[in-house]
Amino acid sequence: MRSLLLPLLAAAAPAFAHVTLPPGGATAGSDYEAVFRVGHACKDTPATTAVTVRLPECFTLVQAQPRAGWQLASSTREVRWTADAGQALPDKERAEFIVRGKLTATPGTLWFPVRQDCGGESADWAQLPGADAGAKLPFPAARLDVLPPGVAAVDVKNAWARPSVPGQSGTGAFMQLSAPQGLRLVGVATPLAGVAELHEMQMDGGTMRMRELKDGLALPARQTVELKPGGYHLMLMDLKQPLTKGTQLPLTLRFVDARGVASQREVQVPVDVPQGAAAAAKEHVH
Repeated sequence: MRSLLLPLLAAAAPAFAHVTLPPGGATAGSDYEAVFRVGHACKDTPATTAVTVRLPECFTLVQAQPRAGWQLASSTREVRWTADAGQALPDKERAEFIVRGKLTATPGTLWFPVRQDCGGESADWAQLPGADAGAKLPFPAARLDVLPPGVAAVDVKNAWARPSVPGQSGTGAFMQLSAPQGLRLVGVATPLAGVAELHEMQMDGGTMRMRELKDGLALPARQTVELKPGGYHLMLMDLKQPLTKGTQLPLTLRFVDARGVASQREVQVPVDVPQGAAAAAKEHVH
């Protein structure tokens, strides 16, 4: 039988499936709340009537969360929710099915096969990548990146940094962040700037003003927080060199969790202004 714990592929993109786990990963050896998101019924069916999660050996079940109007049954390696009469999940209505457990201490990629029943039809989300890791699978299993201790479990999307010109001392960096288990962004660093801080711009008596967020920025569990011009952003000052369009800005993002455990994430941020962000970037003046 093929192992469900595969070597971590840092550059791989998450598969687009109907049953998924929130992106961002989780720390090896940690307690993990696996939130399976169901967004559609099976093909050509009106509703989802049952969801069955098969648990890999590298995940130890602690608790399966009941769902109102559904019957719950669980064992060491499987959890199943079955809808009562009239309680099926309508097509295209999103819902979460939650399992809590303990993760393996070995970093890698963990796969959770999920069977979705829709009356007399079903969809078995159980396919694993083959030799062509970039190929799109029709029914991929739910993926979880199990990260080494110290690597932040956070998803970074749509990152960009505003280009600068010679003589310009500062610029901003922007992105969307989400943390499956919740984190607080408490710092940022880059070798290309003498000072890097987390800032917020907000209206004060009719004037847009900037302030440093000395206590950091909360990332509530499974919620996307956007850093953008005119709002939260990363401010880079005392630039060591101009940031030229088409290059990459190396950033180290620093986080702490609810228990105060520190972690960080290394990201390469494209230096460019995305289409649609030019006007906002132009108004982002300190």
